[in-house]
Amino acid sequence: MASTSQAPNFPKPLPLPLSASDLSKINAYLSPLTPQEILQWGLEYLPNLYQTTAFGLTGLVAIDMLSKLTSSPPPLIFLDTLYHFQETYELVEEVKKKYGVPVHVFKPAGCQTTQDFEEKYGERHWEADEANYDFVVKVEPARRAYEEFNVQSVITGRRASQGGARASLQPLEIDSTGLLKLNPLFAWNFALVEWYIKENNVPRNKLLDQGYRSVGDWHSTSKIEEGQDERAGRWAGKEKTECGLHEDYFKMKAQAKAEALADSTSKDSGELVSAVA
Repeated sequence: MASTSQAPNFPKPLPLPLSASDLSKINAYLSPLTPQEILQWGLEYLPNLYQTTAFGLTGLVAIDMLSKLTSSPPPLIFLDTLYHFQETYELVEEVKKKYGVPVHVFKPAGCQTTQDFEEKYGERHWEADEANYDFVVKVEPARRAYEEFNVQSVITGRRASQGGARASLQPLEIDSTGLLKLNPLFAWNFALVEWYIKENNVPRNKLLDQGYRSVGDWHSTSKIEEGQDERAGRWAGKEKTECGLHEDYFKMKAQAKAEALADSTSKDSGELVSAVA
């Protein structure tokens, strides 16, 4: 349903930084719109627009909608943690073939393979230091991608019905770095997303036919029971609901630096003790 409020009068593209007052006006206008209308607004107004995606269902819906709105949809940024399921990598290729949209892949710095990563950080780093793992596989690669392509706005696949920190989601957000985040399906529930996928023959992860609902890294994704929340299979048994990508960047960066310094100091102390002994 189209918004009954008048569209805010802004230049195209939006000048940055965006004030809290302007953001509020934009969200008041976007909130009643359909996802397609929100995406169309984003295409017209958001500067240097890309789509970050892990090829989950909501992101796939946005990719399909964009393919019908424009002949040159925003390029995709895929953060390859090196620990995705094989089915996810197969889906990436299927999406590239069907939609012909550019997919820019970013991996943890200095790592091309799982072996590279484990030589640098050790095995099962997500257990040894989960926050640092999130930073090096998601947060830092994303920031590197944004800087390389001068990304100022991104389309996300987040929805309020996913709960947790997403429950109060708005159509448009500004993160701690000033990045604009457009959430076109913020008001949709899982049933609507599934309906769109089926009706429009959108490619989907084969794991969804095996009891999974939300797919991330293989080590933090599990099947769920009937009636469970759709993200119950992510980090099962933990209070965690986000991978760090939508957390405060500067806070996570500072924490990663502090931990790296502590590890270096600990290692130097150990070497000194060995030398004295």
